[in-house]
Amino acid sequence: MEYRRLGASGLHVPALGFGAGTFGGRGPLFSAWGDTDEAQARRLIDVSLEAGVTLFDTADVYSDGASEEVLGAAVKGRRDKVLLSTKSALPTGPGADEAGAGRARLIRAVDASLRRLGTDYLDLFQLHAFDAGTPLFETLSALGDLVQAGKIRYVGVSNFAGWELMKTLATAEAHGLPKPVAHQIYYSLVGRDYEWELMPLGADQGVGAVVWSPLGWGRLTGKVRRGQPLPAGSRLHDTAQAGPPVDDEHLYDIVDVLDTIAAETGRSVPQIALNWLLTRPTVATVLIGARNEEQLRQNLGAVGWQLEPEHLAALDAASATTPPYPYYPYHRLPDFARLNPPVVRTA
Repeated sequence: MEYRRLGASGLHVPALGFGAGTFGGRGPLFSAWGDTDEAQARRLIDVSLEAGVTLFDTADVYSDGASEEVLGAAVKGRRDKVLLSTKSALPTGPGADEAGAGRARLIRAVDASLRRLGTDYLDLFQLHAFDAGTPLFETLSALGDLVQAGKIRYVGVSNFAGWELMKTLATAEAHGLPKPVAHQIYYSLVGRDYEWELMPLGADQGVGAVVWSPLGWGRLTGKVRRGQPLPAGSRLHDTAQAGPPVDDEHLYDIVDVLDTIAAETGRSVPQIALNWLLTRPTVATVLIGARNEEQLRQNLGAVGWQLEPEHLAALDAASATTPPYPYYPYHRLPDFARLNPPVVRTA
C-alpha cells in the first residue's frame, strides 16, 4: 500500500481508505447501502489492515450513529493500528441544536462520536457541511479548543464550495486557528466537477482530497452497461435519486473505454476506475466501500500497478465534459495556459 501526505500536514494516509457507510444499516438510504454488523465489520477491517488500509471514515449521520458504533466495536483493541475519521454538521434530529457547526453543537457532536467509536481522540474530524448561519470564527475556535483538548488531531471539511473553503482557510490563517488539511469530495470518472475549482484550490492551499463514491454511486462496478437493465442487486434501484446525477450516454461511453482497457490489462472495471483516480493531483486517499469481503478484495486490487499513458489519455477523453462558466471561455483558448497552467490534463 502506498501512503500519501494528507494535504499540507504531517499525517500520512493510505492511498485507499475504507468508507464505513455500509456499517449499521439504519434508515432507508443507509440500509440500501449495506447493513454490516459488528462481526462482519471486524472481518472487513482484518482484510483491510492486512492490505495496509489503515484509514476508516464514517459520520454521525450514517445510520443515525450506528456506523460509528459498529466501527468502534470492530476496531476495539487495535486503536493504535487505525486512523479514525468522522464528520458532523448535518442535521441529526429536528432540534435547532441538532444541526450546524456552532460551538455547543460541535462540542456535543465530537463527544458523542468519541463515545460511539470507543476512543478518546479522532485522527481526522471534518465539517460535513458549510454552516453559513454561524460565524466562522466561532466554528474554527471551537475546533481549535477540541484540538487543544486532544480530542481532534487534524481538521477537514466535506462538500464545500470553493468560496466556502477559501473563506474557512483565510479565517483560520488570520486568527491562528486550525486550517483544514482535507476536503472530502465526490470525484469519479463520471463526476469530474472537482477539477475545475476545488482541485486548483487544494493544490494551491495544501488541502488533500479524500474521495467519496469513487465508483460514481455504484455506476462503475462493471455491472451497468448500455442496453442492459440494472442488475438485481444494484443499490441504484433504491438510491439513484439521492446520488450525483449522471447522464446515461456519458456513463456508457466511459464504460466502453473501461471495458476495452480491462480486456487489455486483465484488470476489472472498478479497479481501473479507482486506479485512474489515484493518478489525479491533490488526491490523498480514495475511500472504498464494501458490503462483503469479495467486494473489498476486488477494490483492493486497484493498487500496486499503473495504467499506461495511452489508457489514461483514453479515460480522460471519454470522461471529459465542457467546464462550467467562468472556465469554459478560456478552456477553449490554448494561450490562456500561459497565465494559468492547468492543474490536470484536459482532453
